[in-house]
Parts: sequence; C-alpha cells; structure tokens
Amino acid sequence: MNEDIIKIPVVLDEEVGYLMVCESAPVRDLNTLLEDLHVAFGSGFVYTLKQISSHNEFKQLEGETEIYAVGGENSEDFANLLNAARKAVEHGYRVYILPNPKNIRTADFIFERKGVYKMFDLKTISGKNSVGNRLRESIGQTKCVLLHIVCDYNVRNLAFEIKRYFEMSIDASEVMILVGKKVISVKRNIATSKGFLKMLMRSYKK
Repeated sequence: MNEDIIKIPVVLDEEVGYLMVCESAPVRDLNTLLEDLHVAFGSGFVYTLKQISSHNEFKQLEGETEIYAVGGENSEDFANLLNAARKAVEHGYRVYILPNPKNIRTADFIFERKGVYKMFDLKTISGKNSVGNRLRESIGQTKCVLLHIVCDYNVRNLAFEIKRYFEMSIDASEVMILVGKKVISVKRNIATSKGFLKMLMRSYKK
C-alpha cells in the first residue's frame, strides 16, 4: 500500500544553484537557511533570502515599524544595528536583523523594498580613515556593505576606499551609505567610472 507515501516534487535549476524543494516540503530551520546562503547564487540566493525573511522565528520589534529580529536585543552591537535599521526604514525598506549563530558567518541585515531583497553587512563608521579597514572585513562575507557614517568623513578618502574595495573584491556589487538623512547607493560600475568622485561629492553634500 502506498497511500501513506507523500512524494515531494523537486526542481533542479542551474540558475538556482542548488536543489529547491516545493512548498509542500517541511519548513527548514533558520540556521540551515543561513548556511545555504554560502552555496546559493543567482535566483537561488534571492529565493533563500525570501525564505529567511518569511521564517516564523522573525518577530516585529516592539515599538518599531518594519524592523524584524530573532532575539539578540541584548547583544553588544544591537544598538548600532537598530540605529542603522531605523534609518533604512525611513528610506522605504523593510529590515530583517539577522541572527549570528555559532560557526556560521552571516551578514547583519536583509533589506526588502518593492519586492527586491538584498543582504547587507553593517559597518558603523565613527572614526576618520577607518572605511578601508571596515570594508575589507566584509570581503567574502557578503556582496553588499552598508556604511553607516556617524562622523565627519573626508569624501575624497571615502571615494578612494570604496573604489579600492571593489578592486579587491571581485564579488562585491554594492556599497550603500547612510549619512545624515541621506542614503547613497554605489554600484560597481559607478565606483569604477572616471566621474565617481564628482558624483559622490555631489550626492554626499546635498
């Protein structure tokens, strides 16, 4: 008798980068999904980000709008994470603060806006000439870095360090800058263009 056997159809997509199990499959635990980010690519990476952000372990933070987390409010760096998340929300993002399980190297956030999902590693910049070192820390961890600048920072140095980061990391795709009430998105093609410094200075000083 085969009545008790449930067959779960699977799809193997080269663009997805790993085996996708259809919706009838059991919900996977959050740590496993975070591990999957290290092997997923293309549409599979985005698919995993969506799975993580919709996981039932995420709860909206009390007193906040569009900010979700899985505990961790007592961690040493949570205040920095929350401050950056609040600014991102002001610019229309829904923010998921990622947990940091042992033995799994993860970024800090998933941002969602208008159905587009991205993962960011946060670097809070509070000292002069520190952007270069902080960007290098993210190499190999995520393709997108969020710089939350809370000090006066020389724009020329900032432009040089961002350009250098893209040269050093072939996988890097975006550096998002939160400074004051502004959000500035720098993609690889912009950072490597001849007019990058002028564009950044114009955006930074608005």
